[in-house]
Amino acid sequence: MQQAKGLAPVLTFPSSFKLSESNTMKTKNGLFCALFLTLLAALALPAQSFTPEDLAKGLKYLEKTGAGVVTATKGLSEAQWNFKPATNRWSAAEITEHIAAAEDLLMSLIQGKVMKTPALNKPEDSAALDAFVLKRIPDRSVKVQAPEPLVPRNRFGSPQASLKHFQESRAKTIAFLRRTPDLRLHAAESPLGKKLDAYQWLLYISAHSERHTKQIEEVKADPNFPER
Repeated sequence: MQQAKGLAPVLTFPSSFKLSESNTMKTKNGLFCALFLTLLAALALPAQSFTPEDLAKGLKYLEKTGAGVVTATKGLSEAQWNFKPATNRWSAAEITEHIAAAEDLLMSLIQGKVMKTPALNKPEDSAALDAFVLKRIPDRSVKVQAPEPLVPRNRFGSPQASLKHFQESRAKTIAFLRRTPDLRLHAAESPLGKKLDAYQWLLYISAHSERHTKQIEEVKADPNFPER
C-alpha cells in the first residue's frame, strides 16, 4: 500500500499476513475511514482543554487563599485594623478593602472581557504560564502601585464589611469556576505582559489575595503594631 504523502502509516502488517481481494478492499476502506475520523477529531480539539485537575487545583487555591485572608484578620481590634507602619503604607483595613475591591474588578474583567474574546485556535503552554502566575503575583519582592480604582477609600464602610464583601465575592468566584468549562478557550492581555486565559485569570485572583495577605502579615509583624 502506498503511503500518503506527509502522513505516517497508521498500521503496519507483517509480510506473511495474507488478505483476500475483498477483505483487502474492506481493510483499506476501514483504514481510510479511521484516518479521516481521526483528522476530524484533531481539528475539533480546543486549543487547550480544561481538565478535572485544573478544576481541583483552582478550587483548592481559591479556598486556601480565601481562608488566608480571614485568618490573617481574625480578632483584630479597631486599633490593629487601622494601624499603619508608615504614612505611605496601608493598614490591615485598607489592604482588606483592596483585596475585596480587586476581586470584584477582576471578576468583572473575566466575565465582561476575557470570556468574550474569540476562542483560541492554537495550542498554548498552559502549564508554564499557570506556574508563572502562581510564582509572580504573590512575590512581594516586586512592588507595584495600585491602580486608582483599587486604592482604598473606605468604600465598604468598615473593615468588617470589607471582609464580609470579600467572602461573598470569593464564593461567587468559586461558583463561576465550578460552572464554566471553557475557561481555557478565551484569553486576554494582562498586567504581566502576557496573554492569560480565563482560568489563569482566576489563578491571578487567588494569587492576588495571597500577595496581600502577606502584606497584612507584614503590618502585624511591625514592632509598633498595637498589642490589642
